Amino acid sequence: MTDEKKAQEGELRWLIGYLCDERGLELDRAAIASEGAEELFQTFRALVNTREPVHATDEFYARQDALLRGLITEKGITRATGLPRTPNDRRISLWRGDITTLAADAIVNAANDQMLGCWVPGHTCIDNAIHTFAGVQLREECARIMGAQGHAEPTGKAKVTGAYNLPARRVIHTVGPIAQGRPTPQHEAQLAWCYTSCLDAAVGAGCCSIAFCCISTGVFGFPQDKAARIAVRTVRTWLDAHPSDAPHVIFNVFGAKDEEIYHGILG
Repeated sequence: MTDEKKAQEGELRWLIGYLCDERGLELDRAAIASEGAEELFQTFRALVNTREPVHATDEFYARQDALLRGLITEKGITRATGLPRTPNDRRISLWRGDITTLAADAIVNAANDQMLGCWVPGHTCIDNAIHTFAGVQLREECARIMGAQGHAEPTGKAKVTGAYNLPARRVIHTVGPIAQGRPTPQHEAQLAWCYTSCLDAAVGAGCCSIAFCCISTGVFGFPQDKAARIAVRTVRTWLDAHPSDAPHVIFNVFGAKDEEIYHGILG
């Protein structure tokens, strides 16, 4: 084991201990001592996924931040400025990869209407991944925003926050429609609003690039092909209407099926 990996495991054990102490949870120190880096990270992730948005100590933030930035660097950072543009539309890129490793001015998070991230420990949704690797500060900021708003986030709107430990500058959160496999015309209109709202928010925040995830196609059940066609059509219409301040738009996909769908639409 390298010295770097040993140090990483030591930091994870400290962070896990802090999170357990903070909530009055009993920590099985013998079990933690025998776990490797991957097991320790999953324990850490579960604890932050289920943590209330309360202020932590400066030491916790500093050690969490160093750990997360190191892990993201290990995964490899991709810079939006270096992505190739699609042959039929130079304003757009298609990129398959982990959005938490993308250095863009803004990345889009498919949020729920409470806007506090995914609370299911270790869930594979993009909301969980973004909140996990951004750090606990993101949930804290979202809680402040939602507390001031005083009601659930409407479908199709967008909120801009910091990105904290992510290589992106901003996170733009939007709540997509819950289609459950059978989108109605209203669902289609709401999905289009998500893309329009995010683009408006990106320009308002001074962003020159924005990466969209596949909004509503996960547990919200919007069919992938239909969602992609709405996304591309809406983005192109918006870009046509804003030629002077249009950002570089990246359609981010994680799986082969979505990549194939977007290739078919974008060329």
